[in-house]
Amino acid sequence: MQRRNFLRNLGLGSLAIPFHSLASSVPVAAAFQDITKPKRLSTGDTIGIVSPAGAIYESEPYEIAVESMQALGLKVKLGEFVRTRHGHLAGTDEQRASEFNDMWRDPEVDAIICLRGGSGAARILPLLDYEEIKKNPKIFIGYSDITALHLAIYEKTGLVTFHGPLATSTWNSFAANHFKDLLFNAEAIAYSNPIDKNGLLAQTRNRIRTITPGTATGELLGGNLSVLTNLMGTPYFPTNWKNKILYLEDVGEQIYAVDRMMSQLQLGGVLEQVSGFIFGKCSDCDPGGAGGYGSLTLEEVLDHYLKPLNIPAFSGSMIGHISDNFTIPNGIQAKMNATLGTFSLLNPAVR
Repeated sequence: MQRRNFLRNLGLGSLAIPFHSLASSVPVAAAFQDITKPKRLSTGDTIGIVSPAGAIYESEPYEIAVESMQALGLKVKLGEFVRTRHGHLAGTDEQRASEFNDMWRDPEVDAIICLRGGSGAARILPLLDYEEIKKNPKIFIGYSDITALHLAIYEKTGLVTFHGPLATSTWNSFAANHFKDLLFNAEAIAYSNPIDKNGLLAQTRNRIRTITPGTATGELLGGNLSVLTNLMGTPYFPTNWKNKILYLEDVGEQIYAVDRMMSQLQLGGVLEQVSGFIFGKCSDCDPGGAGGYGSLTLEEVLDHYLKPLNIPAFSGSMIGHISDNFTIPNGIQAKMNATLGTFSLLNPAVR
């Protein structure tokens, strides 16, 4: 689901949580946050499907989601309100939060995956039971608007969660294999774009662009750029970005908006703390109308904010609103090589 296009069609694309500078409030302690790893998946485990953001209006996506999870060898439990609608949302804030909390409390549920993204996940953050989440660590996976939940859970509980496919995503072999290697096999996997020249002399698809060469080590943390920046200044935004490898992606954003959000990360003191930077895909991110003036390119925007930092940085990783999508653990230490456009986990993300 192209989250930003959906918002724009509703006339809500310009709404954002007010931003307050974090430059003076972000601690600079070098220590990593204490983290908790969830238990790995096994064939026959039960995965709960929740819908904490946007609604789905037809029956077929539910069927495909269930069949995809079953094909991974998992039993499926649908959330109580997963088929509910409240405007463009999958139920009221109270219903979506209740469904989410119940899945963490349910001893029969081994992992939780979001049905889809869209918008509205941030609305339920004050209603979540973070103590129950901390007491019942489980695999939690999703992307796009689900970034709000990942960041809040990381900040409030230290639980490792996973930026990866939604239940309704395209579960091709690329996405499924990364999911299984990481969450079933407990591998400390290496991430690199597939080499596919498609009969050409040089690779043209899924190319890596090195912004600043070099290697860096740090905890992976990030997600959707627009959702992440909209959380800044709230109690749910991570307060310590020291020694983090920040990874980002987005969809349906004009370049001036990407520039504004990167500026927000700079002014908020986040970029000056991270040890490395990975940008995935910005699908359908076009300059759009520029009032008669030329637009910056995405490349120029990223270079403007990242090159002066002199930290390893690259773009083009398989992260985002794409079919061939990495599953990435938030809170796990990794080593990145910006020259090669790769990164590797230093230890498994599940126990």
